[in-house]
Amino acid sequence: MSDTQRISRKFSQRAVMEAIVQGGPISRASIAKQTDLSKQTISEIVRQLELEGWIRETGRTSGHIGRTAVTYELIPDAAYIAAVDLGGTKVRVAIADLACHVFAEEVAPTDRRGGQFVVDQIAALCWQAAAAQNIPREKIRMAVVGAPGAPEQSTGRILMAPNIPGIQDMDVASALEKALGFDVTLENDVNLCVIGENWLGQGQGIDNLAYIAVGTGIGGGLMVNGQLVRGVGNAAGELGFLPFGAEPFDPESLRTGAYERVVASFGIIERYRRLVGEAATVPEIFEKAAAGDEKAATVLDETARLLAQGVAAIAAIANPQKVILGGSIGLREELVVRVRKFLPQCFPYPVEVETSVLGARAAIVGATAIGLSHLHNALFGADAPDSRMSLPPAETVSFKEAVR
Repeated sequence: MSDTQRISRKFSQRAVMEAIVQGGPISRASIAKQTDLSKQTISEIVRQLELEGWIRETGRTSGHIGRTAVTYELIPDAAYIAAVDLGGTKVRVAIADLACHVFAEEVAPTDRRGGQFVVDQIAALCWQAAAAQNIPREKIRMAVVGAPGAPEQSTGRILMAPNIPGIQDMDVASALEKALGFDVTLENDVNLCVIGENWLGQGQGIDNLAYIAVGTGIGGGLMVNGQLVRGVGNAAGELGFLPFGAEPFDPESLRTGAYERVVASFGIIERYRRLVGEAATVPEIFEKAAAGDEKAATVLDETARLLAQGVAAIAAIANPQKVILGGSIGLREELVVRVRKFLPQCFPYPVEVETSVLGARAAIVGATAIGLSHLHNALFGADAPDSRMSLPPAETVSFKEAVR
């Protein structure tokens, strides 16, 4: 078989598999209509996929004139994906099958020692989650790890992530692959969130979408014309380094970001301390505001004004149809209401602002989406010509809570 024939065969195999992923249960005749491939080619590919354990017969068509036809569907547990959301305070690991069903999920405080300790922690949580549901390790074919900052693909390091020490000085991707024994893809955590929301959350069917996560830090994910914007160094969306809020020329702003210093958790805590003269945690500040504490309410107002400026900056550059807020702070409805109030005061055009419906699991959903696409590419030979991710339609997916 020539190289041209081999490549053609791979794309044909991918087209058949995509038709089954998107439309299963589906007959060979229906696959032919969708792919324009010959019946003989489809029969050969279907037979091979069935022998390799990726698809199965699921029944026969009925209610039509003429002969019935055998239908096929994906075997969800033919392989699994480890989806990891690595944060500055928590690490969340989920094991999902090819139909995006989560069978096991573990959450733990992020190891403060960082570096290799975090790598070992992720591996341990993966094996713990798999063992809890008797998922064979060899069936886990890859991991997608979302982390704050900018993953550097050439070195495997994760840059601009000051809340997790050591990961900017080591090849995190290679260390994880060694610990886990399968391929690992690193991605910015907020990029995963915007992908997750676009697939199963607030942004379904929206090609121009932004996601802002506010918590220990702040980050943004941006989708323009249906494509994720990563930038030349995979650092697009590092909103913490917007040059306003704190003094951008302060050396500390080069480490954590001028904007992050004032709008994320430490900035909120510091504003309250300066105004009131005593310390309080972010949840306590929200509680005090809800109870009628005017100074706590002032802190939230100032935070919302700053956040509205960040939304305005994104809207001025990318003009998204919707901005979704997430993260432990961004999900607070008290804050979102205030942002909606202040945004028209600093930006002349309407911008729809909503809270995430996926909540703390947005990055896990996005990691599963990336994992499904990468696994599909690896197993069936070639990237999609239009860079489209091969995902089950949202209406067919039930992203189940993990069984405990």
